[in-house]
Amino acid sequence: MPAQREWLEKDYYAVLGVSATATDKEITRAYRKLAKQYHPDANPGSEERFKEISAAYDVLGDDAKRKEYDEVRRLGASGLGGFGFPGGFGGGQGQTFRIEDLGDLGDLLGGLGGVFGGGRRQRAAGPRRGADVETELHLSFEDAVRGITTSVNVRGEGRCPTCSGSGAAPGTTPVVCPRCGGRGFLDEPQGLFSLSTVCPECAGRGTKIEKPCPTCKGSGVTVQARSVKVRIPPGVEDGQRIRVKGRGEAGRANGPPGDLYVVVQVDRHPLFGRRGRNLTVTVPLTFPEAALGTTVKVPTLDDPVTLRIPAGTPGGKTFRVKARGVPGHGRSAAGDLLVTVDVTVPAELTDEQRAAVEHLAQVSTETPRAHLGVS
Repeated sequence: MPAQREWLEKDYYAVLGVSATATDKEITRAYRKLAKQYHPDANPGSEERFKEISAAYDVLGDDAKRKEYDEVRRLGASGLGGFGFPGGFGGGQGQTFRIEDLGDLGDLLGGLGGVFGGGRRQRAAGPRRGADVETELHLSFEDAVRGITTSVNVRGEGRCPTCSGSGAAPGTTPVVCPRCGGRGFLDEPQGLFSLSTVCPECAGRGTKIEKPCPTCKGSGVTVQARSVKVRIPPGVEDGQRIRVKGRGEAGRANGPPGDLYVVVQVDRHPLFGRRGRNLTVTVPLTFPEAALGTTVKVPTLDDPVTLRIPAGTPGGKTFRVKARGVPGHGRSAAGDLLVTVDVTVPAELTDEQRAAVEHLAQVSTETPRAHLGVS
């Protein structure tokens, strides 16, 4: 993706409160803490701060984007001196190429053609993609394992219902900007080459709104609360981000919408745990059951299964019950149920039980401590 202009202006590491050498885990930990603190549902009025935090994590939380971001910041900080222009891109006559005039890194590199061939870099104008939105979804353990289709409430910019996103009042349409002729930029001669700057009259859109929409004041978007249907696949894990394409904020000037990211928070289960796609459960055994062997009923998320325990089973041994874990999904096979047995020791004994245990101790000839070499 093109490196956005904001990358040159905003220090995303500072936004998340981490250093430029922070690990992925440190970045994720900082993001989750801030997102929880500034989530609009928990802290009304913090929408802009939450957007800023989400935008920072969208870049730094992705290895490829983070590398591109770091490179853009490095080039911006160096004044582009690496291209052989002392002090950066000098335009002559005391004029200097300004970083803030760049829309993305492509503008920077593409603009070099004008130095050697008199060409120019045309800056993209018009529709702009909407911002990504993030929200949390709390799921029960069972719903996370089985998958579910549900809805989440989202508040953010949506396409204006009055003008359908055009920004113009009903019955009117935007007109071509007379100053830039619809291009969205103006060319400024700079000695051997020319620079393209955003048209100040149309702000780069290429069109002008002569009669703004009374609802959105010409922006084409309004702040809305809406419900979005989300399909959660089977086996989603705590903290996982689910991307719902095109359900973020509406784009400006009829640009494409952003994406919605749903961060899943999974509740604990009183009996079961998770190891990837496998479920885990602990089943207690009495000493006689472990020593003599037995069969036990084991709970699953569906019907119970019967498990045979061989004689002499030690505490802590784990048995595997095939295909009783997280259901299969797509190319992922169903997980298993891992059953760990725990041999329990009674806190109190009846007289009859004590006599039986004492008799067992008398007839036992082996000790499990022989390997220690002490008597």
